[in-house]
Amino acid sequence: MLNLPNILSCLRILLVPVLILFYFLPMPSASVWAALIFVIAAFTDWLDGYLARKWEQTSAFGAFLDPVADKLIVVMALIMVLFKSPDWYILIPVTLIIARELIVSALREWMAELGQRNAVKVSQMGKWKTTFQMLAIACLIYYKPLFGLPVFEIGVALLYAAAWLTIQSMYYYLLAAWPMMRNKG
Repeated sequence: MLNLPNILSCLRILLVPVLILFYFLPMPSASVWAALIFVIAAFTDWLDGYLARKWEQTSAFGAFLDPVADKLIVVMALIMVLFKSPDWYILIPVTLIIARELIVSALREWMAELGQRNAVKVSQMGKWKTTFQMLAIACLIYYKPLFGLPVFEIGVALLYAAAWLTIQSMYYYLLAAWPMMRNKG
């Protein structure tokens, strides 16, 4: 249970309050530090999965902990961004992404109860969704222009791309689960 991949997932959970603290600190470099913390958390998301597969340290606990850590840091970061930028054009993709996370998590849990967990395992589209989502959130947290680039606006565009991939991946997960949903209704 205590292996490096699971420790990295726990670290991601512990980074949530640190991220919130730095995001709201009243100092000019707060957004830089918060973005860096989020990037570290996003990197541990990739690293824990890579190490668990490479070192054959996958476990039922890790399969539970990793998505909880992922969803927690993403949802909290999206809420923070929405708090600082409470605009409809931020609310729409944030709502879509959070709703999808809830729906797909519930679907995976239900499918696991039916012994059909592999029918809704993470797809390549889900990995692309996560990549766009993490990049978008990092840009939105950073907020300020960097080297003349409009980082926040780039983050908004990436957030919409992530929302589109979010809806598409949810559709494919629901499509894969549909036969079981019809039979077990």
